[in-house]
Amino acid sequence: MERAQERPTTGDTGSPAPRLTGAALELLVHGVGGTTPGEMLNDPRTVRITGDNIAAVFRRADDVDAENDPATGTGTRRDGPVPEAYVWCNLTSGNGSRALWLLLLPFMVANLAHWMRPSTHGRSRTVRLYGLLVRLAGLSLTVLLVAAACEVALDLTAWQCAGTAACAERHSWLGFLSPEATGDGWWSRPGRRLALAALVPAALTCLLWYLSRRTWSAYEAQQPMPRTPETEEDLADSAPTALGRPGFWYGRRLVARLRAAHTAAALLTVAAAVGISAARFDREPGGPALLGTAGLLLEAALVAGGAVVLWVVCRRGRSERRLDAELDETVVRGLPLGALALLALSLVYAGWERPGWESSGRLPGDATFGAIALGQGLLVIALAAVAHLLHRTKPDPRAAMRGLGGPAVAMLACALGGVMSGGVSQRVSDWLDGTGGSIPGPPVMLTWQASAIPPLLLLLLVLCAELARRTWLLARAERAAVERDHPHEVRDPGRTRRIAAVRAMARLTDRAPLIVAVTSTATLLLGAGALVGALTTDDTPGDAASGSNDFVQGAAETAEALGSWLIGFGFILFVTWGRRAYKDPSARRTIGILWDVGTFWPRAAHPFAPPCYAERAVPDLTWRMATWTRVTGGRLVISGHSQGSVLAAAAAWQLAPSARKRVALLTYGSPLERLYGRWFPAQFGPEALGSLHQEVDCWRNLYRVTDPIGGPVRLSGGDCGPGVDREALEDPLAYGRTDLHPLPAPILGHSDYQADPAFAEERQRLLARLRPDVPAPRGAAREGGPGPDEDPQSSSGTSSA
Repeated sequence: MERAQERPTTGDTGSPAPRLTGAALELLVHGVGGTTPGEMLNDPRTVRITGDNIAAVFRRADDVDAENDPATGTGTRRDGPVPEAYVWCNLTSGNGSRALWLLLLPFMVANLAHWMRPSTHGRSRTVRLYGLLVRLAGLSLTVLLVAAACEVALDLTAWQCAGTAACAERHSWLGFLSPEATGDGWWSRPGRRLALAALVPAALTCLLWYLSRRTWSAYEAQQPMPRTPETEEDLADSAPTALGRPGFWYGRRLVARLRAAHTAAALLTVAAAVGISAARFDREPGGPALLGTAGLLLEAALVAGGAVVLWVVCRRGRSERRLDAELDETVVRGLPLGALALLALSLVYAGWERPGWESSGRLPGDATFGAIALGQGLLVIALAAVAHLLHRTKPDPRAAMRGLGGPAVAMLACALGGVMSGGVSQRVSDWLDGTGGSIPGPPVMLTWQASAIPPLLLLLLVLCAELARRTWLLARAERAAVERDHPHEVRDPGRTRRIAAVRAMARLTDRAPLIVAVTSTATLLLGAGALVGALTTDDTPGDAASGSNDFVQGAAETAEALGSWLIGFGFILFVTWGRRAYKDPSARRTIGILWDVGTFWPRAAHPFAPPCYAERAVPDLTWRMATWTRVTGGRLVISGHSQGSVLAAAAAWQLAPSARKRVALLTYGSPLERLYGRWFPAQFGPEALGSLHQEVDCWRNLYRVTDPIGGPVRLSGGDCGPGVDREALEDPLAYGRTDLHPLPAPILGHSDYQADPAFAEERQRLLARLRPDVPAPRGAAREGGPGPDEDPQSSSGTSSA
């Protein structure tokens, strides 16, 4: 593939250019799997018109100066509009190290919950309350993650194992911390061991801060196109969607503010883990009075710092009505530095000489993890009440879980954080302790949470078995439908079964709300049971069941052991599949859609979530469409497949209404209604999609019943057809062997929409509308496409999956 240096077209320069009355452009946007410009443009010789190595617009080498070529006359190619390809796959598909972003999955899921708010009219205070509850849930996840790191580094390693001779002997690298090995060594003091171990969670906090700031500079710092709204409708609370607001794709100020607050909260958590342990010893009878007073002052400072963090998180949410380019410098710089100063004071305070202080038992962590679990449960319940209230004001029958998708997903985020914390702590405890019982182990709360993993997996296994049974029954029922669709074909039972099975499997996507509802409900109940068990007994599940019969005791001990091992196995499997998804295109198409849905949305609830690629891609597309239409005075078709159709719709909303009227949409394999419309009704609900349909020049959508991702948009009316959706495309293109398909035609599913003749027909209809000087095809007015004199295969460019 030939790649030239970046050279702007006439639409990207500041010099005036002639307005070309008949200019037409076709802008292609690929989907999740990514592709090359040569494949999208059907030409190996491509040139980068504008952009960089991360995301760029490409043209064929022969079309670089099509607007200024006198031979074209109207600023278009002789055989049709100029095709361009926007390639954005490097925004999400970097090297294999990006699989480590999967470790931030709880943060990403919490951020998703913010955007799953039900659609509503008015009730601005209730909407702000919804966002506040999600931000608080995200803050609790940061505290939970850092507290788990403190549990592993400070409690299990520095306090319990290094302070126990039997455990320290098994791990020679802890010898310099062991009182038995070093006698009266300087690092053998409990407070100094804790101060040294605190560097581990502090380093983790610094890593999260660095990753968030680095990605913030690369993504959120990209300014959208500034524009003055031509109407006040997009800015009002009653607007169909907020995606058209000037500041929607520019969350720089909020991310910086939340990053400062979460970084401070994490550092304060580390400081509390170190300082409170020393202060508890100083308050015992006979303790040093001076250090006791210092401990009280330190605790008061930590409480005050936590209150400031809560105030910062609660004070301000997203600002979308204007492009907010200012930063809260005092908060962004002062809050983390203040927390870092308190951490340094805590380390000095804990490292002070304290005769008679010996490590025994556990650090005071049970109350911390119990309080976090209780707080997260209450936040989720409150969030569900708010979401239900919002959904009642404007019921949407297509909304997932009747508007409760956000609270359910927030529950899953908290569960992921709890499972990771409990499982890792239990796994590290088993590794340090070996087969003996020389150390007390992690807090009882974390052990109970890890023990909840096996029953949850058992429930999911039963649910999957039931879904498999329903899918099998549906596949049997679909066989008759397949035969009805091909009445004149010679029956092939094997071929019929394969087509019916693919159709049935594609419908599993519509079962996702059931899976999420069952999983989140079971997680909430199991978490409540774990909390009650930890609060009512100081024993682990196995010890608590020791007085029961042998079956109950055996089940409790098995759950406790399996929970520890399953989290380690799941962690390895998680990272392995994540790395494969970034390196193997087929695996990426299979599981990448969930990741790309999560990282499509701006970081509104958690600053440590993976970066939002749409904050770069949507402004890119908006700038390209707006500048090209303004300079040339022409019209364009933006053609998007899969996730590319979501980017195309979001970019169209960002255009001024006058420019939006010169844009036509062609979407295929699109999850706009099937996934985004159901799970994110406030932004992609029926009213929002309907407004987009009315405001663009024309919109056509292609889908297949064998596609597990794309689906119909379910919009009717318009001046370019009876509705947005064309009738479901036939898949496979031929049931048996025909003159056009002498070999068996593949079942395409979500890919290769351009292989269907209907794609060329619909594309030709839209392109014909761009050139008013050329009569439309005789078949353009009917559902189905080209007239008898039109060549359906005269496609000059396609968009790959």
